Amino acid sequence: MDLTPLWLSLKIALTATVITFLLGLLAAWGVTYLRRAKHIVDGILSVPLVLPPTVVGFLLLIAFGRNSAFGRFLDSIGLDLVFTWRGAVVAAVVVSFPVMYRGARGAIEQVDEDLISAARTLGMRERTILRKVILPSAWPGIAAATVLSFARALGEFGATIMIAGNLPGRTQTMSVAVYTAMQGGDRSLALKWVLIIVSFSLTILILMNYWTASGFRKRSRGRRRSA
Repeated sequence: MDLTPLWLSLKIALTATVITFLLGLLAAWGVTYLRRAKHIVDGILSVPLVLPPTVVGFLLLIAFGRNSAFGRFLDSIGLDLVFTWRGAVVAAVVVSFPVMYRGARGAIEQVDEDLISAARTLGMRERTILRKVILPSAWPGIAAATVLSFARALGEFGATIMIAGNLPGRTQTMSVAVYTAMQGGDRSLALKWVLIIVSFSLTILILMNYWTASGFRKRSRGRRRSA
């Protein structure tokens, strides 16, 4: 059994998670304190969550294909996205971003406003408040959102096959490998990949539950001490 789809899936998912973590955290922080058009911006950032993955892949193909202005620009600097693992990363980022963004935003909005106000009264800059007040308080929720975004990126299929294709050893992820095996009538191979994906997903969910419970216990102890 060739494990290339496994290593490729992990490579794509980990790369996408790093990008999604940074973008999602910044977006969540910005939208939380946005005063105008907040609901509109939130809707735009969340729309990949409700779109079919194939639609997302189609839009990405239009945006980054060589027939588009941006696609021609990328081609001129030697950066190909279509039918490459980098294209799969872009697809994974787009579909997993709303998971990270909404999870991080929910965690940030639950931070005690009195703590933030006190930090501002002490003269802290907004970036310092984010680093020293908001992130430590919201970390359990942010960690859970990160884990879920990784799981979403790891299992991405529709957008990936649209923009990255199904090239063995280059863009064939585990989800695509399941599809390929079934198309070829090899149910045994498809079942092996399914079991691997389920094992990874279950492990991710257990870790998420552990981090969430751990964060809840720490916050509870902190409240008891302050009381």
